[in-house]
Amino acid sequence: MRALQIDDRGNSTVDFALVAPLLIGVALVVLQVALALHVRSTLTAAAGEGARVAAMAGASSALGEQRTSEVLHGNFASSVIAEVRVEQVREAGLVLSQVTIKARLPLLGLLGPAVLEVHGRAIQEHV
Repeated sequence: MRALQIDDRGNSTVDFALVAPLLIGVALVVLQVALALHVRSTLTAAAGEGARVAAMAGASSALGEQRTSEVLHGNFASSVIAEVRVEQVREAGLVLSQVTIKARLPLLGLLGPAVLEVHGRAIQEHV
């Protein structure tokens, strides 16, 4: 006896319609994670650069804040940066220049933090 042949024409269209939204969702999640990591890395680099400049012998906190702002404005829109703060802190007997940056994290969804805070530190040089 011959087995019945099932006509499966048109199944690939239904399969695509069911799988495409899942693939698009996964792609958006991957893009969101990549964007968040890029923003965090750039903010951390800017904070470290500002702390390094502020910690140089004879430099002021204002100079560190200026350098941090230059790096940030070269990479982000002004609306993303919420706060840049430079301060001198004492830790383990050392004087450190610490730069704190608070920025809004551009989100595609509602997952994850809305505000990202990073710190950069450098040991204060003495003349």
